[in-house]
Parts: sequence; structure tokens; C-alpha cells
Amino acid sequence: MNWLKKKQIREFLKQNPYHRLSSALEVSVAADLGLKIDANRATVDEWLRLSIFSIHQARTLAELSRQNVQFLSLEDIATAVNISLNQLKPFESVIYFAYYSALTPISVNINQASIEQLSKVHCIGQDLAVAIVNERQRAGKYSSVANFQSRLSLDGELMSQLSYYLYC
Repeated sequence: MNWLKKKQIREFLKQNPYHRLSSALEVSVAADLGLKIDANRATVDEWLRLSIFSIHQARTLAELSRQNVQFLSLEDIATAVNISLNQLKPFESVIYFAYYSALTPISVNINQASIEQLSKVHCIGQDLAVAIVNERQRAGKYSSVANFQSRLSLDGELMSQLSYYLYC
């Protein structure tokens, strides 16, 4: 009987390639059919194939990938969207991890960069980019990265990430 159900699911998935996989059997059949979701290049639509993810979570994962964040394991994905690893485990057979060499990071001078240039830097969103430029216009150039951190009241964790991309 299980083989009959599997056959029905196989035919259904062939006819409905964007069906949201919700059962372990559907995931198994999809994996047999060759469905693979590259965790480091997946689009929103690809993440949405897995019923565990909301549209917001799928967008978050796709955006992180666009920002060259690399997922190394299921744990990384679970952490990124605040779900338990146990919730994600049933989908493991259709998720794979390809690794890509990181592009040369964007490095910008915080005393010269525009809002647009700053917002392209890893970990700097539009709001922080605006704050950086506004503070620079208000109080003058940043004398050092430490001065930058102090004037914007940035925490150490964020600064440790930004230190690879910013200079005075």
C-alpha cells in the first residue's frame, strides 16, 4: 500500500512542481525525484517549497544568501529563522550545502561613503547607513573606527563584524 501512495505522490509532484512539501513521504519522494535546495543560493520560492517556512522566513534566508552569508549546516538555517533543529530535520534530504568562495568584501571609507555605498556593506542596513552619514554631517569626520563606534553607540559584536569592511 505504501508503494501505491508513493506512486501517487510521485505523479502529483511531477504535475505540481511548486507544491509545498509537508509530509515526510512527500519530502522523501521529492528527494527521489531529484529535488535539491541549495541552502546558499536558494530563492524565496525554493525555500517556500518547504512547508516549515513562512514567507518572512523564506525572504530572510534568501536575503542572507544575497549578502554572502554562508549556511554550513541545518543548525545555521534553524538559527537564522528562529526555529528548532527538530522542526527542520524532516526536510534534510532535500537541502544541500554548496560552498562558494566569498567575493572580495566591500571596503569603504566611513568619512567619504554615501548612504548608498554604506548600505551595500555587510551588516549595514539603510537605517544605519543614514545614521552614519547624519552623524558625520553633524559632528564632522570620524577620527578612528573606535570614535565611529562610540559616536554611534554600536555594540562590540556589530563592530567586530563591521571592522572588516570599514576604515577611516
